[in-house]
Amino acid sequence: MTNETLIFGHRGYPYKFPENSLSGFEYAIEHGVDGLEFDVHLTKDNVPVVMHDEKINRTTNGRGKIREYTYQELQQFQLENGEAIPSLKDLLSLARQKPVYLNLEFKTNKIHYPNIEQIVLDMVGNYDLAHPVIYSSFSLQTLKDAYRIDPNQQYCLLSNHILRHPRELMIDAHLSGLHLSHYQPLRNIKERIWTIDDPKKQRALLADHVAGIITDNFEMARNVKSSVLV
Repeated sequence: MTNETLIFGHRGYPYKFPENSLSGFEYAIEHGVDGLEFDVHLTKDNVPVVMHDEKINRTTNGRGKIREYTYQELQQFQLENGEAIPSLKDLLSLARQKPVYLNLEFKTNKIHYPNIEQIVLDMVGNYDLAHPVIYSSFSLQTLKDAYRIDPNQQYCLLSNHILRHPRELMIDAHLSGLHLSHYQPLRNIKERIWTIDDPKKQRALLADHVAGIITDNFEMARNVKSSVLV
């Protein structure tokens, strides 16, 4: 992992495309995004799919929980641009051998999908990716379970509040970094901050050399990064 601050497209490129859509992911990869952040759930038949919410109501023309549908049944619903809900396989195939970092969030803080850690880790292992996947979750238990399955991966805790005793937490849970909604000045800890769309905040985080900035508009953030480096 590089020491520079990487710019991650939050759910792809929602500034221009529907969030967590293959077209957004593809555009971001083709236009040099450093990394992609995205969310994974399981269908009724245990197929990993990419969507933020537990329900399809907000981002598709359907209703109900992802867990209530088989993958085939989910294909009848469409995102705003007419695309189908992407599977994890779709995204991994798109990213294969491309110079992009993937930040995969296990969406298990509201619904814990049984065996999601094993299913996802096994699937990712089948793809030739340029960089190791960064796994994150709000669920510390999910990260601990994933670590037991494969201790050689990068696991990062998501949090929207100040963490007390973060170093002890990281050691106990075998974490490689923290993904926060705020910046905590923690020496020698990789912090990726979400969701930062304000150029002023981006400049401040770049000055503090955070590991990553997760943003809805990666092209703007990249321009800010370029101006800081001049």
